[in-house]
Amino acid sequence: MSISILLLTAGFGALVVFGVPFAIAIGGVIMLVLIFADIEPAFLAMQMVAGSQSFSLLAIPLFMLAGELMSAGGMSQRLIEVASVFVRQRTGGLAMVAVLTGLIFSSISGSAPATTAAIGAIMIPAMAKAGYDKAFATSIAVSAGVLGPLIPPSIAFVIWGTIAEQSISRLFLSGIVPGLTIVAGLLVVCHVHAKRHGIRKQERATWSEKRDAFVQGKWALASPFIVLGGIYGGVFTPTEAAGISCVYALIVGLFIERGMNWRDLSGVALRAMRTSAIVTSIIAVSAGFGVLVAQERIATDFAAWLSSNVTEEWLALAGLNAAFFLLAAVMDEIAIMVILGPMLIAIANSFGIDPIHFGAIIVTNVAIGMASPPVGYCLFVGMAISGLSLYRISKAIWPQILIMLFVLMLTTYIPAFSLLFVPN
Repeated sequence: MSISILLLTAGFGALVVFGVPFAIAIGGVIMLVLIFADIEPAFLAMQMVAGSQSFSLLAIPLFMLAGELMSAGGMSQRLIEVASVFVRQRTGGLAMVAVLTGLIFSSISGSAPATTAAIGAIMIPAMAKAGYDKAFATSIAVSAGVLGPLIPPSIAFVIWGTIAEQSISRLFLSGIVPGLTIVAGLLVVCHVHAKRHGIRKQERATWSEKRDAFVQGKWALASPFIVLGGIYGGVFTPTEAAGISCVYALIVGLFIERGMNWRDLSGVALRAMRTSAIVTSIIAVSAGFGVLVAQERIATDFAAWLSSNVTEEWLALAGLNAAFFLLAAVMDEIAIMVILGPMLIAIANSFGIDPIHFGAIIVTNVAIGMASPPVGYCLFVGMAISGLSLYRISKAIWPQILIMLFVLMLTTYIPAFSLLFVPN
């Protein structure tokens, strides 16, 4: 084993274990490899520029900004009111409101942390006040955030589509059925929890309340139709759709809902910039990492070894899912996609797996990782909102994690499950 391979694998792993931020760990390992291999250090700068120049990646900060604008402008509150009038009278209805609102908000923002923050800030206190255990309420908000990577438009699919050089629009469609199946499972969890703990039902909404909720929420409800209708109607690309989302959220928030004013925009932009900077910095430095991995033939050699030693496709996919789940529990999900992307693609190609189906498998894994202890992004958002410890939230979220893993199995072993809406 060469020193370059050792640094790219064990060296990077050691830095992550010691708590070094992922972008810095990747950049540090690259610099060490360049020094030992006597390669011009400017290589890193060149690859960072090249890795961040894809037009598709522009959708990431734009969708992040759109999510923040919609939350600050009051659109998330409107979505909650619409969902509430339909399911609040059912057993577990208030928890179901959080799930259904997460579904709608995910179709606008494309971001798991943004969805968790928008829904959790309103629903966690409301559920706790209604008698739900606060840890359970937080776990439902976190689980609703998981829909962000699956329900189109999705930042995770944008990243994977860029890495794998696949149609982002087709990848979007592959997440619909897995996402909706998770929604169905979460609704069952809400019902069972409320029935077991004797949570009182709320009053059924009257027809006038339903009408008023729809009238007041029409601008929020129109957003998914504008964004997704424009993408699949051929009016604009997913990246352009992200820009349209920002403009739409800005107009609605400032001039129609009036939930924010011009002075709020700096704070909204700053929050979106912070989240976007984390993601894009990892993507930028990982470009150089990927080139070095390819140069050392780590991905191709591992794929060749796997295809020669593991002859059954189902067994290889099971191993990949198990490895991805374990890695996602201790490592940033975006970093896993970017760093291991070439290796994962090589393995999929060696077994002849449909690239869109494989993308659905990867992003479903990513979605689960967003809620998996101990480092899932959405868990930390839930902790910040609720003030609870990671242990309490992690203990409450395991039923939802099991449902997500079941959906992952369906996605993995029944290609038609994720490809139902994907045109041939």
